[in-house]
Amino acid sequence: MADGASVLIAGELQGGSLSDSTKELLAHGTLIAKEFGHGVAIALLSEDLGNTPQEAIAYGADKVYAVTDPLLKEDSNDAYLAALERVAKDNSPKALLLGKTELGREVGPRLAYRLGTVAAQDCVELRIVENQLQAVRPVYGGNCLAAVSSNSPTMVAIVRGKTADPLERDDSRSGDTISISANLDSSVVRTTVLEKVEEASEGLRLEDARVVVSGGRGLGGPEPFFAEIQELADVLGAPVGASRAVVDAGWVPYSYQVGLTGKTITPEVYIAIGISGASQHMAGCSGSKVIVAINKDEGSNIFKEARYGVTGDWKKVLPAFTEQLKELL
Repeated sequence: MADGASVLIAGELQGGSLSDSTKELLAHGTLIAKEFGHGVAIALLSEDLGNTPQEAIAYGADKVYAVTDPLLKEDSNDAYLAALERVAKDNSPKALLLGKTELGREVGPRLAYRLGTVAAQDCVELRIVENQLQAVRPVYGGNCLAAVSSNSPTMVAIVRGKTADPLERDDSRSGDTISISANLDSSVVRTTVLEKVEEASEGLRLEDARVVVSGGRGLGGPEPFFAEIQELADVLGAPVGASRAVVDAGWVPYSYQVGLTGKTITPEVYIAIGISGASQHMAGCSGSKVIVAINKDEGSNIFKEARYGVTGDWKKVLPAFTEQLKELL
């Protein structure tokens, strides 16, 4: 970038603070910026940024572009895109990183088009090769990894969550904050959110849990999710997840889905019951430290990924497993 930063992060806010995905992007950005030999900048865009610029510096940013405008309210992706485009064009970063969030997935490709470059989707690793950003992403249903680079001056990468641990917060860090009034014209907003309905959820989020209990088509129907699976989850203080096949069948809501097109999780323990272990599912849970599998098919791929596995009918194995845990816990 013209001001000495080679990496620009497109920041997002959540509840008045940096989102988890933004903290992870700062960790990614710090690593590749060292390879470039320059710093990390972040663009924070909202109608009210509060103390988030200093928070961004504490998590690794060297420079903060604090962009404000009345149009930059929540859910105004068009305004966010217009303001971010301006920051990117003014500074020409070598790497522009967005999170694989609802906002990032929508804005990233549109921004890349406006910048005359490419957008690498669903990146799981970022590295520098011959002074160019190289983004690694799964292809062919997660069976292979492809390394993507671009000859354009700027490359956009949309990064999957849970692929980097946020840096430890350091409030003693110093950095530069540049305040920018976007002065956006209302004509940039072409779509308006009329209503937002959030699915009610209780308890721990899948992404934050240390233990997750998931079920697949091998359970035979939706009932076990609200009986045996839920009982085990309650014993462990864990949320319940599911495979895509289960969600597609309508047994549980999409919010349960773990996998390439669902949530990416990294728990200490992942218990998979009646899940075959297809690559699309494993893409969302392969970061688990320990995988425990229960499946009647000894040839299931899940056993290749699991540290501990039981071949058997879940209806016989699971109740005994749950009772044993009750005694131990």
